[in-house]
Amino acid sequence: QVQLVESGGRLVQAGGSLRLSCTASGRTFSNYDMGWFRQAPGKERERLATITWSRSTVYVDSVKGRFTISRDNAKNTVYLQMNSLKPEDTAVYYCAAGRFGTYNFWGQGTQVTVSS
Repeated sequence: QVQLVESGGRLVQAGGSLRLSCTASGRTFSNYDMGWFRQAPGKERERLATITWSRSTVYVDSVKGRFTISRDNAKNTVYLQMNSLKPEDTAVYYCAAGRFGTYNFWGQGTQVTVSS
């Protein structure tokens, strides 16, 4: 079992930046692939960025060049640096842990609101 806690979400103006954090406890963090997802009201959950245990990263096109995922295994933490934020980035952001492309463990989410 892995427990995940996100933090860092808040209200920010368009064009601003935020860094989200997700701290894990439980099983060995470094063995897991980690991902950031978001869900806006009335929309499906969207995968934004993933980082494997070997630190390979993948981004959805809508955030490429603006968002950066990273991990610090010594701190059991994965980050999402978000720059050039847009109102359409407003959503609840979730981190998740898993292996072999399946994410089994989820955090409770953190709200990001981008004002125009």
